Amino acid sequence: MEKRDSFLPYGQQWIDEEDIQAVVDTLRSPFLTTGPTIEKFERSVADYVGAKYAVAFANGTAALHGACFAASISEGDEVITTPITFAASANCVRYMGGTVVFADIDSKTYNIDPTEIERKITKKTKAIIPVDFTGQPAEMDIIMEIANKYNLIVIEDGAHSLGADYKGNKVGTQAHMTMFSFHPVKPVTTAEGGVITTNSEEYYEKLKLFRSHGISTTPYSLEQGEWYYEMMELGYNYRMTDLQAALGISQMKKIDSFIERRREIAALYEELLKDIPGVITPLQFTNTDSGWHLYSIQLDNEVLTKSRKKIFEEMRAQNIGVHVHYIPVYWHPYYKDLGYKKGICPKAEEWYEQALTLPIFPKMTNEDVVDVVKVLQAVIK
Repeated sequence: MEKRDSFLPYGQQWIDEEDIQAVVDTLRSPFLTTGPTIEKFERSVADYVGAKYAVAFANGTAALHGACFAASISEGDEVITTPITFAASANCVRYMGGTVVFADIDSKTYNIDPTEIERKITKKTKAIIPVDFTGQPAEMDIIMEIANKYNLIVIEDGAHSLGADYKGNKVGTQAHMTMFSFHPVKPVTTAEGGVITTNSEEYYEKLKLFRSHGISTTPYSLEQGEWYYEMMELGYNYRMTDLQAALGISQMKKIDSFIERRREIAALYEELLKDIPGVITPLQFTNTDSGWHLYSIQLDNEVLTKSRKKIFEEMRAQNIGVHVHYIPVYWHPYYKDLGYKKGICPKAEEWYEQALTLPIFPKMTNEDVVDVVKVLQAVIK
């Protein structure tokens, strides 16, 4: 088996000359940090997903923190989320002093199981944070029905799902608040950045206050001048820069083509992998159209003779940048120290032990996809 000349990462941004020029133009403008370009970027995201409002943050984690603030999460409150996600989906609750409750996943979709959500609800439950893992939307209709039944707030972690469709609509309006990430491996990038979309004016105002030190610049007294401002809450400096927003505006113009290419790659993987023993391809859930941020397969331990670790190492040695997403959040030492123990979400743990992420990003060629499958097949055999 001939080794690839260059390393193929699991994900990568696609920056073109138009993107570069947009940033250069901003560098030559009067505003580099908090200027008019941020509002234009927010509008581009809100319009794309069909939301009334969008509030930009320095990164996706900061955006989730802001959403938990807007939802008034505090000490004593419980928030239910999935363990198969990046730690930020849970950490944002801890930032506000809340308690994280992990609900198990659906083995077919890899997303949080709504039945498990309802089973974990107590009198202390304040919110639910479903995660659109790999870009496949969670079962938001059922989750919102549960939320309405128990008067809970839903913050959808859409870090993977900008551009995905849920029952004919773009992800971004189904929950009370939805977070999108703009890290370089995400559907589009602002280098680092995050956004919360919402249809609630109340949440919109709270989010804006929180990301900028809790300070409002609206004059509160006729005796004061335009220079006057007041700190209303203990906020943070979570503001995005105009440079990032300029890149984001340019990238948003290409999101549909990016998502279309990701779907083409996913379809090619499905075709090439379907007959390989020991490989389970991801299910496309009914009434959704994934954005395919990740392409995660399952390695059937009952069929394969090699361990996942061995397959991972041998593929990396052939310059195929496979990865694993994600270690169950409550396995991390911080959460272990809080008293979480292995075994609380058995389906998630079983899924993790067999998961392997294959490269997928718009700039990949069909030849790259074929390379990945050939190496995987050779390594397995």
